[in-house]
Parts: sequence; C-alpha cells; structure tokens
Amino acid sequence: MEPISGEQVEVEGVYRNEWGREEKMERGQMFPSDPMLGNTEWELVELDFDNHHKGHTDPRLVPHDDDDNPEAHMQHPRRHPEDTRSEK
Repeated sequence: MEPISGEQVEVEGVYRNEWGREEKMERGQMFPSDPMLGNTEWELVELDFDNHHKGHTDPRLVPHDDDDNPEAHMQHPRRHPEDTRSEK
C-alpha cells in the first residue's frame, strides 16, 4: 500500500502523487496533501543515494603506466618465438 498524505516519509527520494506531481522528500517529513485532491497517495519514483561520490573515477580502475614493472611487459607463452611447440 502506498503512503498517504499526512504519513511520515521513511525513505528519502523523489515521490509522485496521483496527479503526477513529483516532489523530493527527506526522511522524517510528512507527505503533503495536494491543493486540488486533498489527501493523496504517493509513489516512490527515485531513491536518493548518498554514496560520498565526488565524480572522480576510482583510482583502481584507471590504467597505470607500469614501465618499471617487468611483469607488465610479459606476454603469453604461446606468443613467444622461443616456444618449441610452434616450430614443429
């Protein structure tokens, strides 16, 4: 059952009423009534996430230039010309 005007908001996010009016609500607020309808039902349309993200890419996902790391230059054994199986 959808929350009705006058009830307390439990989940922060954007809510839409029966007439399509959207409003951002925070936890602890009361669902407002519509000026034309009076008491109305509210449907959660979009959750509000607070993930402390500043818009930067996670440094672990950024490719690094590993010129100092010898393992970064290793190729697969099948690509090495010294492979004796490929000479047969």
